[in-house]
Amino acid sequence: MPGLITMDDLTNDEILQVLNDAERLLPVARGELYLPLLQGKILGNLFFEPSTRTRMSFETAMKRLGGDVVNLGDVNTSSVVKGETLFDTVQMVDGYTDIIAMRHPRQGAAQYAQDAARVPILNGGDGAGHHPTQTMLDLFTIRQAHGRLEGLNVVLAGDLRYGRTVHSLSHALTRFGCTLTFASPELLKMPAEIVSDLRAHGANVVETDDLLGSLPGADVVYMTRIQKERFADEDEYAKVAGAYKLHASNLEHVKEGMIIMHPLPRVDEIHPSVDDTRHARYFEQAFNGVVARMALLCRLLNVDVPANIGGEA
Repeated sequence: MPGLITMDDLTNDEILQVLNDAERLLPVARGELYLPLLQGKILGNLFFEPSTRTRMSFETAMKRLGGDVVNLGDVNTSSVVKGETLFDTVQMVDGYTDIIAMRHPRQGAAQYAQDAARVPILNGGDGAGHHPTQTMLDLFTIRQAHGRLEGLNVVLAGDLRYGRTVHSLSHALTRFGCTLTFASPELLKMPAEIVSDLRAHGANVVETDDLLGSLPGADVVYMTRIQKERFADEDEYAKVAGAYKLHASNLEHVKEGMIIMHPLPRVDEIHPSVDDTRHARYFEQAFNGVVARMALLCRLLNVDVPANIGGEA
């Protein structure tokens, strides 16, 4: 099977199948049950950008399923600094592994890598482009909380211009008929071409700079960090740094079942006072990266997830 470069590589039915597999794999992800479905398989982690959650959750997912992992490690100590091209690096790792997870600062790099590789590529983020494995864990977290994906009111807030997580997620939510509110400073608005594409696919999209006013009707509030590393001009970053800060005191009039998510790391956009509220789901969301990526690894390696795992746990 080919890899997962964007969410367009999965149909809605396939998304739901992966989420169902992930649900069954929860006891394995928690370490309550050992299920070596991927014994003898090797994952290559190629991370050309810093990562904590994505890299570690891929590694945990593979090892929980009995597989093994080889890491590129620090790019500065790899052959990349000698001038090795991405094509050659991928060709080389392709020979060592059965599947590759890759993060790269250049948009489109994951598709380029897939064109160079014989093994499936899982896109762990390509610049400001796509991050489909994050989207899958986000969808899992939303369905876990609400029991469904269809017809929810979702507020996406913060850095919508450079945030690849919200680019991928907004497309996926549109496919399930969600209403989307994009709350951001003018400088960090969702790119016009993405908004146009979403509306062409039937999305109900509202754009605003008023985050707090959007909270009462929300089922999901998805906060994002203002990404300093994406700004070429530090003065531009200074204009928007700290634009939105969510405190527990802002949550008095929200729906009881509303959840707050964040792809992490956070800086100051969610105050620690929110952590102890019933709405906070971002650390659970980070854990869900393991179970969602377990399900994706199985799918791309053509390994069936047994239907009776939960009964065995």
